[in-house]
Amino acid sequence: MVESAGVKIITDDSCTRYSSPGHPERPARITKSVEKLRHQKELSITWATPGKVEDAALLQAHEPEHLARLKIPHDFDADTAYHDGIDEIARRSVAAGLDALKAARTGETVLSLMRPPGHHATQDRAMGFCYLNSIAIAVLEAQATGTKRVAVFDFDVHHGNGTEAILLDKPGTACFSIHQHPCYPGTGTTNVGKNCFNYPVLPYTPRQEYRKVLERALTDLKTFKPDLVAVSAGFDAYERDPIAQETLEVADFHWLGQELRKLSLPMFSLLEGGYSDDLPELIFAYLKGLNGK
Repeated sequence: MVESAGVKIITDDSCTRYSSPGHPERPARITKSVEKLRHQKELSITWATPGKVEDAALLQAHEPEHLARLKIPHDFDADTAYHDGIDEIARRSVAAGLDALKAARTGETVLSLMRPPGHHATQDRAMGFCYLNSIAIAVLEAQATGTKRVAVFDFDVHHGNGTEAILLDKPGTACFSIHQHPCYPGTGTTNVGKNCFNYPVLPYTPRQEYRKVLERALTDLKTFKPDLVAVSAGFDAYERDPIAQETLEVADFHWLGQELRKLSLPMFSLLEGGYSDDLPELIFAYLKGLNGK
């Protein structure tokens, strides 16, 4: 990554145009975070909007039937509603992830600040607020365009079950997911296959203990020797997040950004979860850490 050269944020107003009353995955997650980042004075930020994504990229991770299902006006599950145009909105989120990949390859520090999130979406199922698995699609695209070894580092408080399912035993990939258990979706209790490594953490684990688990996962990631790191950046292990029971504070996300920066590898981050009103502060702290501030 470029030394303190600022941050690229990829976002688009279109991702705020759907909502369900009372649903924690709400437009304000993006609008308030964008507002915070536009008004802060500590980081130099370059803004970009996502381009388009072709079916060929999506079909590296998803079944054709799944892409067709996204167009059918019927809810996917109790947490994951159908919204008019959700297939196109989800595609924009994927496109932002692919653009973040391109930016990482040029040495930029980059965050895709989009919704919906993606890491629960499997090859053939939308679930857990997720419709298309942006991080898995970006990893497979990276491999298809010449990157030999790609690691996913998923610090969302929920297990990245969809990413695991899509990348399971794919040569040249590895997934490292640190998450609360018991918690949705109930998976991720043990390592799976040859390349999916899980680090379950009990609810209410003291933050210093949680940091030790994150450190262990980062050490294991280094052992994999990736050429590129794709980060599923979920901020719901925060102490005041309404849908989990963990203990991390703002300073911990700054520390995590610093630790990821120390890897000195091309890296991009995609927003996953994080549902507290403090999400803008958590993202800002993480970005400052990534940028060496």
